[in-house]
Amino acid sequence: MVKSSKLLTARQSRDIDIKARNVFGISTLVLMENAGRQVAEEAIKILRSERSVAIFCGRGNNGGDGFVAARHLLTYGIKPDIFLAGKVSEVENEAKINLEILLKLKQKTVEVGEESLHLVKNKIYQYALIIDALLGVGLEGEVRGIFRDLIGIINTAKAYILSVDIPSGLDATGGKVLGCCVKADKTITFVAKKRGMVLGDGPKYCGRVIVKELGIPL
Repeated sequence: MVKSSKLLTARQSRDIDIKARNVFGISTLVLMENAGRQVAEEAIKILRSERSVAIFCGRGNNGGDGFVAARHLLTYGIKPDIFLAGKVSEVENEAKINLEILLKLKQKTVEVGEESLHLVKNKIYQYALIIDALLGVGLEGEVRGIFRDLIGIINTAKAYILSVDIPSGLDATGGKVLGCCVKADKTITFVAKKRGMVLGDGPKYCGRVIVKELGIPL
């Protein structure tokens, strides 16, 4: 586990990713792979003998971390249910690459829209663990649409909730809930804690925060 007293703003977090890519030559794919692997390893610790996992993924890099985590869970013999906020065709860049790998592995991904929310509601109580990979530190403005609906459903679950990098809906800099927010039991974040985790509503929504490394120094 990484031990750092530094607190990062959302912009500083993005700058670290940019520096890793442009200065050190560490691709976003490598960072995503490292993050997703860490999430899967933490999920295994939480699950123990349980096997039922749902991963809620957005269409950006946070969702990409979730796709990588799903692949690593498959290597442990655990086949998660993946719920995508939107359509497969809307996923882009590195997240798309990792989603396409999952699809080649015959991992079913459920595209969630307004018309299919009832399917999620009917299944939400079946899981021992929910991994929240919907929205990351780059969120600006209030959560709306299908993301708001899914966060509401996740918060009704009886499962243990593990958020990736930051609970979806929490402002990473100020700790403000941006309309609605996943209430996590644990948040696995990377490189260092985000300021919003210790300010405002952050402590109430993050649960226990653990910091993991991505292979890049601060």
